[in-house]
Amino acid sequence: MSTPAASSGTPAPPGRPAHRPPSAARRLLRGPRPESVPSLVGTACALIGLVDIAAGVFPRFRHSRMHSFAEVLPGALGPFAAALSLSTGVLLLLLAHGLKRRKRRAWRAAVFLLPAGTVAQFAYRHSVIGALLSLGLLALLVHHRGEFAALPDPRSRWRALANFVLMGAGSIGLGLVIVSVHPHRTIGNPSLSERLEHVLYGLFGFDGPIDYKGIVSGTVGYSLGSLGLLTVLTTIYLAFRPEHPVARLTEDDERRLRALLDRHGGRDSLGHFALRRDKGVVFSPSGKAAICYRVVSGVMLASGDPIGDVEAWPGAIERFMDEAKAHSWTPAVMGCSETGGEVWTRETGLDALELGDEAVVDVPDFSLRGRAMRNVRQMVTRIERAGYETRVRRVRDLSEGELARIRDAADDWRGTDTERGFSMALGRIGDPADGDSVIATAHKPGENGPGAPGTPGPYGDLKAVLHFVPWGTDGMSLDLMRRDRTADPGMNELLIVAALHAAPALGVARVSLNFAMFRSALARGERLGAGPVLRGWRGLLVFLSRWFQIESLYRFNAKFRPRWEPRYVVFRSTGDLPRIGFAAMQAEGFVTLSLPRPLRRPRRTRPGGPHDRTAPAAAQPDPGVRTA
Repeated sequence: MSTPAASSGTPAPPGRPAHRPPSAARRLLRGPRPESVPSLVGTACALIGLVDIAAGVFPRFRHSRMHSFAEVLPGALGPFAAALSLSTGVLLLLLAHGLKRRKRRAWRAAVFLLPAGTVAQFAYRHSVIGALLSLGLLALLVHHRGEFAALPDPRSRWRALANFVLMGAGSIGLGLVIVSVHPHRTIGNPSLSERLEHVLYGLFGFDGPIDYKGIVSGTVGYSLGSLGLLTVLTTIYLAFRPEHPVARLTEDDERRLRALLDRHGGRDSLGHFALRRDKGVVFSPSGKAAICYRVVSGVMLASGDPIGDVEAWPGAIERFMDEAKAHSWTPAVMGCSETGGEVWTRETGLDALELGDEAVVDVPDFSLRGRAMRNVRQMVTRIERAGYETRVRRVRDLSEGELARIRDAADDWRGTDTERGFSMALGRIGDPADGDSVIATAHKPGENGPGAPGTPGPYGDLKAVLHFVPWGTDGMSLDLMRRDRTADPGMNELLIVAALHAAPALGVARVSLNFAMFRSALARGERLGAGPVLRGWRGLLVFLSRWFQIESLYRFNAKFRPRWEPRYVVFRSTGDLPRIGFAAMQAEGFVTLSLPRPLRRPRRTRPGGPHDRTAPAAAQPDPGVRTA
C-alpha cells in the first residue's frame, strides 16, 4: 500500500558526504525529543495503575502507609471500592503503552478516565489533593495534546480473539491472587481446583464454592466481576472497531518499483527483494525513489537501500520518517550499504552500526583451480561422479509443470512450518513477472525418489534447488536454497559452482551469495594476536551459532573466495536496538507470535508465492538463509 508523497529534502549525491555533523550536534539541532512528555505520562499511568491494582487486591496494602499516600494519586479509589481501584489500575496499564507511543485513542481514553477519577476522589474520599492531582495530569494531557497524534497501527479483528485469550488468562491469574490473599477470612481450606472454580464463576458474575467472613466475600466478588467485565468490554471494542489493514504491495506499486529497478536495479543486490508483496512502500515526491517496509511490533523496518535514483533518496527517506512519526513507529533499516547508511544518517540524524558482510563473487575472477579451492573442487568432483547433473536456466525458460514441481519440492524440503525471510528473500518462485530470475537444479538420473528403484517419486529425479533474483542487468542475488534431505552432502557447493560456471552464458558478471552476520568480528577474533575482547566476542558468536547460522554461513561463504561488502543497521537510539532486533527476528521468521494454526486466516497469494526459505539442519548449513 503506497502512501502519498511529501516534500523532498535537499538532493544527496552518492558517496561519503563532505560534512557530517557529530551525533550530539545533530540531536541538538533537532531539539528535544518529542516523545519525552508522552513517555513521562505513560510511565506515570503505568505506576499509578500498578498501585491501584495493589490497592484493590492486597488487603494489607489498603491499610499501609503506602496506601495512605496512594489514595491521593489520580485514579486511586481504594476507599470507594477495591473493585473500582482494580478496574482503574488495569485500564491505566492498558493505556500506558499507547500514551508512550503518542496514540490519539489512548489519549482520548485517558482524558475520559481522569475526570471520572477526579469526581470519585472528591465525592467519596473528599480528597482535594487527589482531585487536584487528577486535574493536573489531565491539564498536562490537554496542554500537550498535539504530541498525541499518532494514527492507529495496522490491525484486524483477529486482535479481538488474541485480546480475549490474553486478558482471560491474565484475569484468571490475577483472580487466583485475589481469592488467595485472604487466608484468615476464608471459611474452610479450599483446594486449588475450588479456587479456580470460584475465579471462573466470579468472572461471569456468579458466586463460587468459597465463602468468606465479613465483607470480604463482596470485595472478592466485585473484583472478579470487574475483571470479567473488562475482558468482555475490551474484546467487544476490538471486535467492532474499524480495521486498518496491514500494508501490502499493490499491482500499481509493483509496476512502479519494477520501472525503478529497470533503471537503477544494478546499484543494490537487495533491490529485487523490495518486490515482496507483504511490504508497504513510500515514494519520493518525484516518484524517482522508493522505500519498502514492513511494520512489526511497532517497528517500521526497511531493508536494503532505497530503490531508484540516489538524488531522489532524501525525498523518499523524508516520507518514510513522516510515516513513522505519524503512526509513532520506531524507524529502522536492516542491511543497507555504506552509501545508503551515510545518506540515512545524514538526512535523519539516525545512527548506524555495522551488522555484517555480504559475500559477492565476481564471475570473471572465479575458478576452481588453486589450493584455496581444493575442498570445493574435491566435493564437486565427488558428487558429479556419484551421478548428479545440474541445470541452470531462466525462469521464463521452464515449463509451468516443472515450475510447479520445483515449488512443491521447495515447500516440502523447507523442514519447518515457519516460512523465513524478509530482507533478503523474495517469498515466491516461478512468478511470471519474475521471468529473469534464475533457477539451478540438481538431478540424479535413474533415481525417481524414495522407495524401490524405478518407483516414481513426487519430484522425480530432482534433488536440490537454487533460486536467484536479478541484480540489475549483469548480476544475480541468491534468494533460496533447498535440498532433499536424502541427497548426498554437498548439494549446496555443487549448485553454486554450476551457477557460477553458467553465469557468463546468462550475461551475469557478479553473484551475491549470502549475508554473513558479524563476519568481521569472527575473522578478527580468530587471528593471531587477537585481544581478549575480540576473542570473547567471537566465542559468544560461536556459541550463538548453535541456534543461528552465524559461523557456519561465514565459513561456507568463505569457501568461494568472495569479496565482502559491509551491511549496516540504521537506528534512532541505542535503547531501540533490542526492540529492533526482536522485530527483525519476527520479520525473518525466527520468532513467531501468530495465532495457532487452526485459528489463522488463510492467506491469499498471487501465482508463484509465497515460498520462503527456512533454516536447514545444523549439520548441513544452508546458505539460502540470508538474514539481515
